[in-house]
Amino acid sequence: MENFQIQISALLDVPMSTVEFCSDKIKVKKIPKGGFLLQAGEICKDTFFVNKGLLRMYSIDKNGKEHILHFAPENWILVDRTSLYLNQPSDYYIDAIVETEVLILSPEYFDFLGEKQPSIYSRQNTLLHNHISSLQKRITQLLGATAEERYVDFLKTYPNIFERVPQWMVASYLGITPESLSRVRKELVKRK
Repeated sequence: MENFQIQISALLDVPMSTVEFCSDKIKVKKIPKGGFLLQAGEICKDTFFVNKGLLRMYSIDKNGKEHILHFAPENWILVDRTSLYLNQPSDYYIDAIVETEVLILSPEYFDFLGEKQPSIYSRQNTLLHNHISSLQKRITQLLGATAEERYVDFLKTYPNIFERVPQWMVASYLGITPESLSRVRKELVKRK
């Protein structure tokens, strides 16, 4: 919990005393490898902070193929915003790639924090715009960047993930086949 409090205090620019005061609004949950926090068709009720472990958020198309939208390693927050804020059934799954400990933050947590520190609303707005910007960049890359460009950006975004996930998951995130990913990696090694 202390790690989360430090992260949220810095992220939202809130005094540690305020974050500590709201700690009774947080639940800690251990998720086994392969365990779900959200499945398609459910309504997302919470935001998840990864204390230890690794999550992924993905959809499954009509042919049964997975499409990974996000990974969330330690100190990352993951949520299906559309489902949570618009109360719509989710199109996504969120599961644990490895045994994971998450802190579950209900929407009331942020409301309670905002009552104690109204300045967080401005910071949350900035963070939301940053998130939207990163999603737009991701869409643009999937539509027009080469597999190599997407892979290089993946390594910048997730510097310590490649060793922790199967290659097919990285390929799914990049929108390419595992074989194409192998070729991209070999080409990059040749040029170095």
